[in-house]
Amino acid sequence: MENRSRAIQIKFRVTPEERKLIESKMALYGTTNMEAYLRKVAIDGYIINLDLPELRTISSLLQRMGNNINQIARRANSTRRVYDTDLQDIQRQQAELTAALGEIIAALSVLT
Repeated sequence: MENRSRAIQIKFRVTPEERKLIESKMALYGTTNMEAYLRKVAIDGYIINLDLPELRTISSLLQRMGNNINQIARRANSTRRVYDTDLQDIQRQQAELTAALGEIIAALSVLT
């Protein structure tokens, strides 16, 4: 595609900080032609939306596990006993957490 066929001009404004970021990324790719770089990024680049509900699940699981561990620790300190059901509950929650992390890893692996 020759320059003559590019009759439409697109303009946008950036802050000085944004310009520095653009220039630093251009340097990483070894180019000094900003027009060509921005055209290439706009046409061939992509935006990743990392709205992973699994992250909310992991956050919730971690919070519940933390609460349960604190309750177990308080009970162990006061009664000097740890019950098998408490340990089984923590193991179950850890398995759920591991599964949720596996889902996130699988979701992220398709982005590469």
